[in-house]
Amino acid sequence: MGYNLAGKRVWVSGHNGMVGSAIVERLKSEDCEILVSDRSVDLRDPAMVRAWMERHRPQAMIIAAAKVGGILANDSRPADFIYDNLMIASNQIHEANQMGVEKLLFLGSSCIYPKFAPQPIPEDSLLTGPLEPTNQWYAVAKIAGIKLCQAYRKQYGSDFISVMPTNLYGPKDNYDLSTSHVLPALLRKMHEAKIANQDSMVMWGSGSPLREFMHVHDLADACVFLMKNYSEYEHINVGTGSEISIKDLAAMIAEVVGFKGALKHDLSKPDGTPRKLMDSSRLRKLGWAPQLQLKEGIQQTYEDFLTTEFAV
Repeated sequence: MGYNLAGKRVWVSGHNGMVGSAIVERLKSEDCEILVSDRSVDLRDPAMVRAWMERHRPQAMIIAAAKVGGILANDSRPADFIYDNLMIASNQIHEANQMGVEKLLFLGSSCIYPKFAPQPIPEDSLLTGPLEPTNQWYAVAKIAGIKLCQAYRKQYGSDFISVMPTNLYGPKDNYDLSTSHVLPALLRKMHEAKIANQDSMVMWGSGSPLREFMHVHDLADACVFLMKNYSEYEHINVGTGSEISIKDLAAMIAEVVGFKGALKHDLSKPDGTPRKLMDSSRLRKLGWAPQLQLKEGIQQTYEDFLTTEFAV
């Protein structure tokens, strides 16, 4: 039996971010009351989380709030990434159980898997090997969130599920080069190189790693689908099933942006995990599949970028 969102009070934490805002938009067609908390509610503070939940009494929750960033941010601020994400997850999941929340979805990340996990990565690869060193702090916090959901389900029967999305991009992405992920970072750098009439642009690493990318609107749709149709102990992967090298991704972004210069590689910079494709076959068997192709999604994302302060 599925979970009916109609008429329910649904709290989406992290609603200002790329993922949270997409989920809020998707929920508008579900006939539910969407709850959001403003920035004055520090999700790292258990008392503030408890007080907000006591006032608003959500019946369902989607935890999209997190401190996120790319390789540089994760590697340079490990304490921030592990502490903030541990507290964000533990406070919301614990209080959800305390207050009898009917359904909770916790959003993890594909970086939870071992650096050299089998490809495509099945859900049961979790904790079978060492993590990618540059983002292990964030990964450990996300793994803790998954285990919290499983623990409350096991001990109390709470209908808490965890969803592992692949690499995401789309409207409201982070274009700050000190904290951004690879796709938005490349998009901004290509745009700036085009505006400056540069004859080349330097990108980090060799360009050889393979990555899977999903548009955030597809993820939002998958989350709503899983809230309504999934209730199991095991976390579930959400991906596209296709991958592209960073070098080919850069060429695709250059085409969309209109940058005609050469793409050069700074081999002193890290590549990260060599390959990271997720096995989303369990989700496919449930009847869900993504809709947006990568190039179309990048075009939409570039249009969004052009409305931001970073579009010089």
